[in-house]
Amino acid sequence: MSDKFGFGCMRLPMNGSDVNYEEFNKMIDLYMENGFNYFDTAHGYIEGKSETAIRDCLVHRYPRESYTITNKLSGHYFKSENDIRPLFEKQLKQTGVDYFDYYLMHAQDRENYKHYTKCRAYEIAQELKAEGKIKHVGISFHDTADVLDMILTEHPEIEIVQIQFNYIDYDNSSVQSRKNYEVCVKHNKPVLIMEPLKGGGLVNLPTAAREVLDQLNNGSYASYAMRFAGQFDSVVKVLSGMSTLEQTKDNVTYMKDLKPLSEEENKAIQQVINIINEVGGIACTGCRYCVDGCPMNIAIPDLFGCYNAKKQFNDWNSNYYYGVHTKTNGKASDCIGCGQCVHICPQHLPIIEDLAIVAEVFEK
Repeated sequence: MSDKFGFGCMRLPMNGSDVNYEEFNKMIDLYMENGFNYFDTAHGYIEGKSETAIRDCLVHRYPRESYTITNKLSGHYFKSENDIRPLFEKQLKQTGVDYFDYYLMHAQDRENYKHYTKCRAYEIAQELKAEGKIKHVGISFHDTADVLDMILTEHPEIEIVQIQFNYIDYDNSSVQSRKNYEVCVKHNKPVLIMEPLKGGGLVNLPTAAREVLDQLNNGSYASYAMRFAGQFDSVVKVLSGMSTLEQTKDNVTYMKDLKPLSEEENKAIQQVINIINEVGGIACTGCRYCVDGCPMNIAIPDLFGCYNAKKQFNDWNSNYYYGVHTKTNGKASDCIGCGQCVHICPQHLPIIEDLAIVAEVFEK
């Protein structure tokens, strides 16, 4: 039996603005009955209702040793070092446990990392571990591979890394799933996978892509994406943000006996990737020739990657990534039209015009 299937608790079943406890109970029971036990949450998920739903539907109904809970230290909930411990204690109380199995420095990127460093978040997490309130300390990560390499080099005590990883982002220049995975392997860190379905985008596929997968007759659209992520050796958990009992049932069928994609399935996935890329977007290959000479320091390929994710999937996370890539670099609207990027681009893209399109989408 595979135990790589994790329950992501950011998209729970809802009754209006409240978590549907009856449905959530059934989902937890089915999940646990099939030998799985890993639950992932964060303080801000569903405005704090994810933590309390886990308390009421899991913690109050199952013995503590029967499940694993991962929670996160989110940067916008603490302004100084003195805020971290009270926040952590509140999270324990909200979730109803005495300790977290895993505690992740949440959404690390180049800028967030500076805030965590200034507030000694990594050091405090180690203190909490020494006190028995955390079993393992890790990070969740949203940035480029060079930043991840820097963080893991500076903090070798990090035990686990959560990254966004799916077949459409595998070689995406903005998300860099493959490159970030390779950095984790280089540092010998086990990997947790978030967004294996790209926020549902790899289920709600274009018609032509659905037709390709339908010919396989091997499972749901979600199954191919989950199995793609789960087949990598260093991956220990693939999180599915389930919101219905039917989704839980579907996931259990193929994650209980996880099999890597066959050669035929891999070819089909490549066809799907090609179809999605043809839906539209900017045909940037991420060579980055355009970046070094940009006088406005615009990370052009990264912004194009964000645009493509939004256009092809209406990806909710693309706005976040746009913010990541413009925190210390220029925005698309900062382009002064000097044309150096156009002259050097091997794909001969109309980059100035494309940046104007990107600005219109993300900077309204």
